[in-house]
Amino acid sequence: MRRQGNPGKRTGGWALDVTLDEKDHSILNLLRTDSRMPIRDIAKKTGIRPSTVHQRIQRLRTSGVIEKFTIKVNNKAFGENFIVFMLVTTEGELTKAFTEDHRLKEMFGITGEYDLLLKFKFKDVNEFNEYIISARKQAEIKKTLTMVVTTTVKEEL
Repeated sequence: MRRQGNPGKRTGGWALDVTLDEKDHSILNLLRTDSRMPIRDIAKKTGIRPSTVHQRIQRLRTSGVIEKFTIKVNNKAFGENFIVFMLVTTEGELTKAFTEDHRLKEMFGITGEYDLLLKFKFKDVNEFNEYIISARKQAEIKKTLTMVVTTTVKEEL
């Protein structure tokens, strides 16, 4: 297994050279559904011995294939029901405060007229308005196109 990138991080920046077989995919698909699924249940559903399931999960974690185990919350109950996608054209590096804002959930470098595709979650339209007015004042942000989600058809982690 070969890793490239920043060795101080387990996520982002790694170029993983890992070969996943059908058993690995079966385990990962079950964990995607329920990251708290007991090893015994995974073993029963895949037909793989529990000790082997455990070893494979550990290998997937140390290799960086599994970055973390997490939860999915109900957006409305959690107060993040106002979802916004934003296309951004930048000039220079965005500030750490911008990229580490708790409302910024996903950020992708893209091709085309814009540089970035961002996904934000806000409590409501007022919180969003305050944020966007502030964000557009940053010198590094040259142009934005904002799209407000009207309904969530499918959302995964």
